[in-house]
Amino acid sequence: MTALRAERAELPPEQVRDLLRQMIRIRCAEETLADLYAEQEMRTPTHFSIGQEAVAVGVCAALRRDDVIYSGHRCHAHFLAKGGSLPGLVSELYGREGGVARGRGGSVHLAQPDVGMIASSAILGQTIAVAVGSAWAFAMDRVPRVAVAFFGDGAVEEGVFHESLNFAAVRKVPVLLVCENNLYSTHSPLSVRQPAGIAIHERARAYGIPARHVDGNDVLAVYRAAEQAVAYCRGGAGPCFLECATYRWREHVGPLWDYDRGYRSKAEVDAWVARCPIKRLAEHCLARAICTADELESWRRECQQEVAEAVAAAKRSPFPSGADILQGVY
Repeated sequence: MTALRAERAELPPEQVRDLLRQMIRIRCAEETLADLYAEQEMRTPTHFSIGQEAVAVGVCAALRRDDVIYSGHRCHAHFLAKGGSLPGLVSELYGREGGVARGRGGSVHLAQPDVGMIASSAILGQTIAVAVGSAWAFAMDRVPRVAVAFFGDGAVEEGVFHESLNFAAVRKVPVLLVCENNLYSTHSPLSVRQPAGIAIHERARAYGIPARHVDGNDVLAVYRAAEQAVAYCRGGAGPCFLECATYRWREHVGPLWDYDRGYRSKAEVDAWVARCPIKRLAEHCLARAICTADELESWRRECQQEVAEAVAAAKRSPFPSGADILQGVY
């Protein structure tokens, strides 16, 4: 079995610029929505990915449009990185008819099949099995497509995680399993939930699945690892597993900072904020003349304008009609 190797080849400058622009766009969208949440026009619970953008962007950059992804409750970044509609996302959070689920799904149920974002769900670990099912269908149809499951470290404690890995390994299905290890499941740290000294990615290796630990705040490292893993899956060799070490800046659910709640310290949050994936890549690009400070500022302004227009469109969009309340219910 071929092991995953660390690759350090330089990416083309335009590709690096695109990765940076995508992360800036996602950050801008989520920070704006977090700021607006206090107005209470968005009534859906929100799980922001602020600080974790590099995983979504790096993995999705390695995919084709007809590859599919599944996510959990913290799904905004995955949705946007796969090409999901920003106005559709914003309108969904506002509960409006213009949302990707016509205002019925909220923050944790984003889907846009035409770009390969199939589903997200707040049920812990649920979409891991569904991603494996999609990959099995690809294998049976003999089509060179890949399915990806994004999930957090808390999901590996669910039975469906182990059942899915076992099935994927036995059937050699083309699924990439991406664990975003942000160290916490709600307010519970990894240290009180899982045995010491056993890395999450090592559990995947127990099933014979090639696995690697990646710095999830380094989008270039994530992309390189994902590119190799996707090629392995697409080539018919079976599943792959990436454990991406990252960190959410805001509270588990909601727009606020929560270092005063006793389960983590401000010093810990600040240490991870200093490792911001956007700041790291921006500094990399500036040092290598891949972009200029003026371009960075221009990208931020463009993203802010795009988000402002999406918010305005959401507020203009009507609420779903009561006459349609049972539409899509089975």
